[in-house]
Amino acid sequence: MITINNKAPELVIAVVLGEFTLKDFHELENAVDHALRFQGSANLLVDLRDMVSFTLDVAWEEIRFTRQHARDFERIALVTGSEWQEWSAWLTRLFTEADMQVFEDYDPALSWLKGE
Repeated sequence: MITINNKAPELVIAVVLGEFTLKDFHELENAVDHALRFQGSANLLVDLRDMVSFTLDVAWEEIRFTRQHARDFERIALVTGSEWQEWSAWLTRLFTEADMQVFEDYDPALSWLKGE
């Protein structure tokens, strides 16, 4: 399950709960595409602390999506306490020009995205 918050048009916040499915990832893609259509670039915060698992098709979709949007993000913040998710973020950095940081807590991640 995923929840998405687009309060600020240049900021997309996604929180994954339980299993992260391809349907969930498509919701994230739609939110990002909407922000990009109206802003030209966006900052992305993805909170994976409550993610239990993900489907294999999500992993492939993430690679495709990241490559497609390599220049569209200014900053990407990943909130996680999992080492394997940090490692995955390191791999994602290979496909994007965004400044990407991994955080253990939500508030510092949000502050960093806002440039505070």
